[in-house]
Amino acid sequence: MATHLKSPAAVATSAAEGVRETVAAVIADVRERGDAAVREYSEKFDNWSPDSFLLSADDIDRIVATVPSQAIDDIRAVQARVRGFAQRQLDSLRDFEVETEPGVLLGQRNIPVRAAGAYVPGGRYPLVASAHMTVVTAKVAGVERVVACTPPIRGEIPAATIAAMHLAGADEIYLLGGVQAVAAMAVGTETIGRVDLLAGPGNAYVAEAKRQLFGEVGIDLFAGPTEILIVADDAADPFVVAVDLLSQAEHGPDSPAVLITTSETLGREVMDLVDRVLVDMPTRDFAAPAWRDHGEVVLVDDLAQAYALADRYAFEHVQVLTREPREALTAMRDYGALFLGEATCVSYGDKVIGTNHTLPTRKAARYTGGLWVGKYLKTVTYQEVTSTAASADLGRLCGRAARLELFEGHARSGDVRAHKYEGDPLPWAP
Repeated sequence: MATHLKSPAAVATSAAEGVRETVAAVIADVRERGDAAVREYSEKFDNWSPDSFLLSADDIDRIVATVPSQAIDDIRAVQARVRGFAQRQLDSLRDFEVETEPGVLLGQRNIPVRAAGAYVPGGRYPLVASAHMTVVTAKVAGVERVVACTPPIRGEIPAATIAAMHLAGADEIYLLGGVQAVAAMAVGTETIGRVDLLAGPGNAYVAEAKRQLFGEVGIDLFAGPTEILIVADDAADPFVVAVDLLSQAEHGPDSPAVLITTSETLGREVMDLVDRVLVDMPTRDFAAPAWRDHGEVVLVDDLAQAYALADRYAFEHVQVLTREPREALTAMRDYGALFLGEATCVSYGDKVIGTNHTLPTRKAARYTGGLWVGKYLKTVTYQEVTSTAASADLGRLCGRAARLELFEGHARSGDVRAHKYEGDPLPWAP
């Protein structure tokens, strides 16, 4: 039986109608007026209207030169980890061709999309790491053209983000944000060529733009607020638990942070420590309402119940702070990413460890994983029948199978081959 020691004070809601309407209007305007609309919205929302949103090679070199050398070294180190993990993912995929029966060849190829758009948010938090996750992964997949967009921050150029995009291998970098950037990449303008797939996080407007554009372009995920769930037993350090919960609550006031524990003592200590840590936390204006409105502490009887309940939440990040954290690998199946043991934390996944931090939210982990190298690939098939005898045999089977479904035209394609290769009768022929 599960008991809430702390329940959420508010219920998460989907995008407001006003957001949907605003996004739809911007997309329609960009579709109709192209660059002129993009410029108007950039000036309106970001107070940004340069001669060109595209950064030239000289612009990029000048901007990157302003970034401290330690930051450049750190960006390179993180990107090496992301690149290495993405390469291992790519290596796990393989093209193949198999002769399923004499003269019948079936094959599979993994082909990268031609062009991908990477959106890297700005706003309060310049998410430098999102450049690693979107651009590096696309390039490892073999995407020829990666377009990267990020907004100015209060009229300033986010130099570290530009450096990360450049070092990741972006082919075009635009200092452009919001719905106007997403729409421009998706539908194309006079100066921004359209892409085939959009990836990257963003605010409610960016997420809604991706939702509305899905189908016209591919997207990585339908993104929602960042989520963290911690499963802990009585061996967990309550201070570590409290700090880790708040590490994700600071993403925004609507970010859920949940603790499921077998120890009432731990649960109550964590609640007390969260309140104490929040007092002087620089990002408490986001973290405090997130914890107040969306934080939960749930007491369960045992870890089997904890893992089953965690699966029902199907959260983006699940951190396991128990005596035997690897048990979760077999006990759980619905999560965006697992973080096993006290030495591991969600923040490592967000920033430095090498796995991709673009992950499913709002229970999407029930049916999908996060962004990975395979998202930029199309797995396609091909067929070749080199044996006339095999083709005749398939033709007879096709004729029977298609007529079972009343598809006479399909059946006749099979009949023709059985007739041509082995002389079967063709009673319907003119």
